[in-house]
Amino acid sequence: MKITREFAPADRYLYDFGLCSYANGWAQVDTAQDASYFGTWANPTRLLIFNYCEGDTTLKEAASPEEFAAELRAIDEWNIRAGHGPARIDPGYDPAMKADFEHLGLADMLH
Repeated sequence: MKITREFAPADRYLYDFGLCSYANGWAQVDTAQDASYFGTWANPTRLLIFNYCEGDTTLKEAASPEEFAAELRAIDEWNIRAGHGPARIDPGYDPAMKADFEHLGLADMLH
């Protein structure tokens, strides 16, 4: 998996309504730790996972659908172990995006 790290002094809303918006093919990966300074998004067609935490950004580019799904499952497991509850993917009201996550074997992570 290719990982790119950068620093962007802003808040998560820059990504919610911009780069990582539903309109751009991204779904929020919701956890109990979400806040203005933290957020995670996943793009099932481009196999990308983006995380924003207090200005630090991490973009993970999966080499395969299996690697993408495994990384989202690892995020879920980490959040459960850390006490942040399960990670749940929110595809919004986009049936095509929901279907993309279902085809990746992630239906149980959707909400």
